Amino acid sequence: MTRADTDNSLFAVGDRGYTFVVLNYIWLALVLLAVAIGGWNDRLKDVTDGAFDGAKTAVTIALGLIGIMALWLGVMRLAERAGLVQRIARGLRPVMRRLFPDVPPEHPAMGSMLMNMAANMLGLGNAATPLGLRAMGDLETLNPRPGVATNAMCTFLAINTSSVQLIPATAIAILAASGSTRPTAIVGTALLATLCAATVAIVSVRFFEKLSIFQPRRQTTPVADDSPHRSATPPAAKIAFDDASLAQPPATCLAPWGLTALVLLSVFFMMLFLRMAAPTLFGLSMAPEAAAQNIFVRSVNALSILAIPFLLSFFPVYAAARGVKVYEEFVEGAKEGFGVILKIIPFLVTMLVAIGMFKGAGGIDLLSRALSPILTPLHFPTDLLPLALMRPLSGSATLALLTDIVHRLGPDNIVSLTAATIYGSTETTFYVAAVYFGAVGIKQTRHAIPAGLLADLTGVIASVIICRAVFG
Repeated sequence: MTRADTDNSLFAVGDRGYTFVVLNYIWLALVLLAVAIGGWNDRLKDVTDGAFDGAKTAVTIALGLIGIMALWLGVMRLAERAGLVQRIARGLRPVMRRLFPDVPPEHPAMGSMLMNMAANMLGLGNAATPLGLRAMGDLETLNPRPGVATNAMCTFLAINTSSVQLIPATAIAILAASGSTRPTAIVGTALLATLCAATVAIVSVRFFEKLSIFQPRRQTTPVADDSPHRSATPPAAKIAFDDASLAQPPATCLAPWGLTALVLLSVFFMMLFLRMAAPTLFGLSMAPEAAAQNIFVRSVNALSILAIPFLLSFFPVYAAARGVKVYEEFVEGAKEGFGVILKIIPFLVTMLVAIGMFKGAGGIDLLSRALSPILTPLHFPTDLLPLALMRPLSGSATLALLTDIVHRLGPDNIVSLTAATIYGSTETTFYVAAVYFGAVGIKQTRHAIPAGLLADLTGVIASVIICRAVFG
């Protein structure tokens, strides 16, 4: 397969002589439907504005990630050089080996993926995205086919789009700001919905990867690789680390002062956690908002607040105690951030332009009206349909729809609570795919998007069923 073939196809299947296109068809359909619908509705100006806004938003998002990427890649470099990532991955080896059988247990990708999953569960988006990008870069070092997503990459993306949420912070904030008497009521419903979505994501990605339609066609011509994460190693050596120095932790043992410092740091943060989760233990009074929450919600809130400061202090102290030159290594890790972001921009612009055009043409409204007769007999609230359709495409647009529903129907209305649960238990699948795969130059995404969309659909259905059962 030539490079031109790769650029013009998403999946090449077997030797059947045809190319099965998924993302190309989706993108082209969005653009053509936007022009057709916009012309019919006299909204071509909105289509044009949507295209320009999408392009501007893509660059704004990417540039805004540069500093965050540099920060977290620097922190991850310290964790790797100190051998901490390898230790964490070794401890969770049984679970990760079942989820990612093609990834060596000691590979840095295991640690990066674990950190990303933990950040997603705690709702730490600023940390989750850079760690996820780093994980994709680590997985790319094991990829024998540049430009083609591996099974591990597809599994990782599916898990990201269905990540279990301990607390949907943004949705809770919208409800609270609108005067809800129980804004944290969706914590349990979102947790159950994301558990359902995550289960379906893992099962579906395992099923899809065995189908012949999602098998990449064997390449007859080498494909030039433009990924910043690739090394010049031959296919037989893909098990090697992206940096050979990271394969083994430093020879220096943990210094006595370092052990003392880590214990004191851990005790300090534990005291902070207890003070935030159970202030009455310290004789402190609680704010009215905190008093209305149960201890589980307060504990998750405390974890969300303390997690990043703890990591930003624990990793450097641990690395210094292992003899790592923390400043130099942090700088080396941070250097990777700019190159990764530049790689993302074209993919992000391409996807957000199409989404902006389709939204500006009124395509979402048209789909809502068309599907309403089908969903009404199934007791699916029609007010939720635009939000459910928009969720895989645009996070900001979905947030606007959620805000509109809450303000229009009231924050304690069952439809508003269901909408907030859907927002907290689903993901912008196309955005995630564009960012994560774009960072490593993946053009053939194979079964990642179908599995992610199926997880989103499961999250929506589960949210409606669970909220109906809980809120009646």
